Formats: sequence, C-alpha cells, structure tokens
Amino acid sequence: MFTPSESARNLWKAIGPGILVACAAIGGSHLVWSTQAGAIYGWQLIGLILIANLFKFPFFLYGQSYTAASGESLLDGYHRLGKVYIYLFLLINILTSVINIAGVALVSGALLAGFGALPGSFTEQAIALLILCVLLITFGHYRLLDSLAKIVIIILTFTTLTAVALAIQRGSQAMPDFVPPSPWQWSAFPFLVFLLGWMPAPIDLSAWSSLWIFSRSKQTGHFATTRETTIDFHLGYAMAVILALAFVALGNLVMHGTGETFATSGIGFSQQLVGLYAATIGEWSRLLILSAAFVTMFSTTLTCVDGYPRALAACCKILAPKIDFQRTHTLWILLAVIGAVISISTFTRSLIQLLQFAAAVSFLTSPILALVNFRVMFLPSVPKNKRPGWILKILSLAGLTFFLGMSIGYIYVQCIKA
Repeated sequence: MFTPSESARNLWKAIGPGILVACAAIGGSHLVWSTQAGAIYGWQLIGLILIANLFKFPFFLYGQSYTAASGESLLDGYHRLGKVYIYLFLLINILTSVINIAGVALVSGALLAGFGALPGSFTEQAIALLILCVLLITFGHYRLLDSLAKIVIIILTFTTLTAVALAIQRGSQAMPDFVPPSPWQWSAFPFLVFLLGWMPAPIDLSAWSSLWIFSRSKQTGHFATTRETTIDFHLGYAMAVILALAFVALGNLVMHGTGETFATSGIGFSQQLVGLYAATIGEWSRLLILSAAFVTMFSTTLTCVDGYPRALAACCKILAPKIDFQRTHTLWILLAVIGAVISISTFTRSLIQLLQFAAAVSFLTSPILALVNFRVMFLPSVPKNKRPGWILKILSLAGLTFFLGMSIGYIYVQCIKA
C-alpha cells in the first residue's frame, strides 16, 4: 500500500502524456477551425463540438488505458490483431504526418512573422521552426518535450482565457441586422467535417500517448497505473475541450456578424486573425493575441514532429525487432520534416486548402482507427476488470456510428451531390 504522499508523487510522475496530447490537439482544430466556427456560425456549433469530443473520448482513452493495463503499447495491440493493422496504421500515418506537420508549421511560421522580429518570409520562418523542433527533440528527447509541454499549456490557458474575458467585456460585434447562416445544410457539410477532423485531434494521436507513457516511465522510473493514466488523460482532454470552447467564443464575440471573410494564404489568415482581435478588443491586445496564437501552434508543431515519427518508428520496431528505435525515430523525423518542407513550398498561397485536406483525411480515417482501438481493449492481454464497461461500450458504438455516418455524408457531398 502507498501512503498518500507516495501516491501523490507517483501521480505526478505519471502526468505528462495526457498534457502532450492536449498540446498536440490545441492547434489547428482550435485556432483555425474553432475560431472559424464561432466567426461564421456563432454559437450554433457548440453542441456539435461537444458531441465530437464526447464520441472521440473513449478512443483516446483506450490509447493510455491499454498500455497501463497490458504493459505494452497500443500499436503492440494492433499487432496482436494482425500485421495488416500495423501496415494500415503505417500507411495512414505516412500520409497524415507530412500534411499535418506542414499545415501546423505554416500557421506557426505565419504567426511568428507577425512579430516582425526575424528576417525572411513566413514560409522560411515555418521551415526554421521545423528545424528548431528537430533539434529540440533530437537533443532534448522526451524530457525536454515533457517540460516544455507543461509550461506551454499554462501560458496557453492563461492567455486564451484572458482574451476571452476581455472579449466578453466588450460584447458581441455583430451588426444589428445580421442574420447568421445555418450550418445545417449540405453546402456547410464539408466545413463540419473539417472542424471535426481535428476536434480535438485526429484519433491516430491515441497511439502517441501510449508510446509517451513508456518515455515518461524511463524519465521518472515509475510505470503509471491505470488510475494514474486515467487522471492524466482526463486532465489533458479537459483542457483541450475547454480551450476549444474558448476559441469558439473568441470567434463569435470578435468576428461573428462583422462581414469579414477569411483569407486563404498563411500570412493573410494570420494577420487577419490577429488584426480583427486587436481592432475589436484594443490595439494594446495585439501582442497578447499573437502570443497566444503562436504558442498554440508552436506547441502543436513540436508535438507533431515528435509524435508522428515516434509512432512510425514504433511500427517499424514491431515489424523488425532488431532495428534501433532511437535511430529509426530520428530517421522518420527527418523524412517527415523533409516531406513537410516540400508541402510548405507547394501550398504557400493556399494554407486553408492544405488544412482542409489534412482535416478531411483525419476524419475519414476515424472510423477505421476507432474500431481498431475498441477491438484492442478486448484482447486477452487486457485483464477483464480493465476492459471498457457498458457505458464506454455504448459510447464507443455511438461514436463509430457517428464517424461512419459523417464520413458517408462527406463523400456524398463531395463526390455525388457536387
């Protein structure tokens, strides 16, 4: 039996993977899509955002729960189901890693350019940020990533909630005769999928938290229990949900009904985003808004540069046990970043188009990965008392139905109705 002080110390040692998932989540889904949801539709999509977070909840939870219950990574569970699931995960992640890293890096570079402190175009600054992320992860490893994540989440939460409080004090800026558009029509369906694809994050991130548990264990010498990983997960997930609602509120209070439309280029979008906030709340708040936005996106970029290659390296290690994991991880980091740089050069003038493609791919793969995560929790490697109860089972089945239905709807709108 542990004393209360020992239990508290062990819990602190377990806290980390869930915070990292929150840092990865609070990026494109929040700053780009949540803000646009509030700006275009006001409060109308709050319910859908909460539903998406609720339906994705069990599948992210399984990523950490499986590892705590079985002592192996979620991807090992995929392998137990069959090699085909590892190859499927590899295929999905090779595609999503490049476009998602490119997308969040482009937004980060555009925001960094807004400070006006560094020379070069925003694409050059995006590439410089990717190089910085590579150096931080390669030489700082998980320890630095974990420490930065906890600092970032504190700064991010403070700056974002402060901005929301200021916007509430000022009130809505909608024109008196403004009639908001309805999101409940086929023409708005693609936007809903873009919003939900990264809300709060793509489901493949569940594998990252599973792998980060092992890295945290090596750092602290303590392997987290199921209870500790559950607390860590709930803490990070709650932060992601709260901040998603905060960015919807900012978009609604600052932009909804003003007649402004978003630019599609990276620098145009970022300047417009920060400029609208500053013009409404006050010019003095420009640095606050810009800082909150940049911290949001840089934390996402950093965790993505580590998370995607870490998952890809883990897949390779499972398929070829003799390879060196650290070298393979570094190799995947380099390949993913090179691919992202090529994508950045291609999509410089159409950031939103790139983010739309990335979010759509993430959502369309949700039913597949969610189903595999659910099946993994019922493998013999998971003790019966650690498997999902009836509430999680019902929630999982409802989520799978929702993801599949929305995916079919998106394909119908894009391929048939168009």
